[in-house]
Amino acid sequence: MGEEVAAAAGGGKPHAVVVTYPLQGHVNPAVHLALRLAARGFAVTFVSTESVHEQTARALGVADPSGYDVFAAARAAAKKAGGGEEEEDGGGETVAAIAMDVRYEVVSDGLPVGFDRSLNHDDFMGSLLHAFGAHVEALLRRVVVDAAATFLVADTFFVWPATLSKKLGIPYVSFWTEPALIFNLYYHINLLTEHGHFRCNEPRKDTITYVPGVEAIEPGELMSYLQDTDTTTVVHRIIFRAFEEARGADYVVCNTVEELEPSTIAALRGERPFYAVGPILPAGFARSAVATSMWAESDCSRWLAAQPPRSVLYVSFGSYAHVTRRELHEIARGVLASSARFLWVMRPDIVSSDDPDPLPDGFAAAAAGRGVVVPWCCQVEVLTHPAVAAFLTHCGWNSILESAWAGVPMLCFPLLTDQFTNRRLVVREWRAGVAVGDRGAVDAGEVRARIEGVMRGEEGEALREQVGKMRATLQAAVAPGGSSRRGFDELVDELKRRCGGGGRH
Repeated sequence: MGEEVAAAAGGGKPHAVVVTYPLQGHVNPAVHLALRLAARGFAVTFVSTESVHEQTARALGVADPSGYDVFAAARAAAKKAGGGEEEEDGGGETVAAIAMDVRYEVVSDGLPVGFDRSLNHDDFMGSLLHAFGAHVEALLRRVVVDAAATFLVADTFFVWPATLSKKLGIPYVSFWTEPALIFNLYYHINLLTEHGHFRCNEPRKDTITYVPGVEAIEPGELMSYLQDTDTTTVVHRIIFRAFEEARGADYVVCNTVEELEPSTIAALRGERPFYAVGPILPAGFARSAVATSMWAESDCSRWLAAQPPRSVLYVSFGSYAHVTRRELHEIARGVLASSARFLWVMRPDIVSSDDPDPLPDGFAAAAAGRGVVVPWCCQVEVLTHPAVAAFLTHCGWNSILESAWAGVPMLCFPLLTDQFTNRRLVVREWRAGVAVGDRGAVDAGEVRARIEGVMRGEEGEALREQVGKMRATLQAAVAPGGSSRRGFDELVDELKRRCGGGGRH
């Protein structure tokens, strides 16, 4: 995979080295950002971890992952299309337009490939904190053949990008895969600490009104890590280090839309060159041309085709966070009690890797004829199906953007990290969804009532109207002349100016 890397930086093209965070929700937008950069005339080296590579290849049934290139199919499609017109993606690019000057590299995250990162989360995070940066540095010293023409695009949550880019003499583009609001709150951790809302034994419970660009936010709407009183965990150490590094970023690129978060983005632009370029979605809002899924995807199309329009509740709690068995049982009972048809994605480790069958006894028999449970699916295909009426979600940012783009209202049950703050945006600010439960407190009766309210009646119609407005905002942002299209154009111009590649193509 690495033989052609030197060529990628040649030919007079500026060279983007894109390093993705090794979690599904970060890989997806990073891949599509890399494709957008390739489409605009950059040579791209895309860097993933050996573990993510192996899991992605296995999900596709690849017998020998060692020689597999996740970009091969997209490259072949672009070559076959020969530069002709194809369906646009969310950023206005076309698959066929992409020069596909993308090289693919994998690097160790410091742990054996077969190590269970889900079951041993803190060990995984510890390796990202302490070991991963050295492996990336060794790779970059090999692939950066012309520092003057190269820039680093790295996930904001990494703890080394600003330091490493300075060592190598290349610009650092910090890629933020969550809302601008989350970035802003982490960026101002010092203010939360000074005012007693964070990093103390008994944090204040009153409304937070002093963060630039945030008129008011409740302590219970902060990210879970900013609600914790124990701030010595490995994840807290990662956050603290990562945002020290973020202050050294030359540019910040955010997968959001200016019209959704205008005051927050305006405040951040006073701190750093900040580009809102979202939503970053797969081309044509269909199955990605680049394999990104870390689990084998079930084909749900036949089952969905047999369901009436707007009759199905789609349930998924994402690729990373876990639910407790008790929470899962309450939600399952509520789903059954609602009488709604449903498609439920039950990730194999949703409770734990060593608890493969966490649903209540009798669930399958009770659901027969009106619901199916699958381990994983192509979410964009499900959300765009006319049978789907609502989405019971953990409020991961990718899921929110995908649901809004598909015009599907949300029932919001956050589990971890940014999801609590994301729910505030969806429910309070954009009114495109309703809240379900709160930090472990969820019961079947509430779940049933919320499902029935969204799936039918006036509440559901009002939500559909609001999510339709949100959809229009997203689509306008990436259309010609839209805010995200302009933002990406400006980013491209700036990086080509700085890295010697001229202006916009």
